[in-house]
Amino acid sequence: MALQPLFTQIEKTIQTNDGNIVLESHTGFPFNESNLYMVNPSGVVVWKAEKPDLRSLYTRIKLNEDFTLSTFTTDALFCDLDLKTGKIISKSSFK
Repeated sequence: MALQPLFTQIEKTIQTNDGNIVLESHTGFPFNESNLYMVNPSGVVVWKAEKPDLRSLYTRIKLNEDFTLSTFTTDALFCDLDLKTGKIISKSSFK
């Protein structure tokens, strides 16, 4: 399945059993949306990652061995996300 970006360009994808996690470029991405989301094998967006702040966008992602996602945001936050829901498990500042 060829993934199509929602708004900008795809920077990174991570394939999982449930689908593909997609990180789109934060440059030019609308602030009212999340640029990190999961697409199931049928091409349907299953979840969009919860954002720690309305103007936050994601810049980096990494899949961890415990099946969480480690992320960095444009406003200097480090967040761990639940892989099944995209919800924030924890967050901290790295300023």
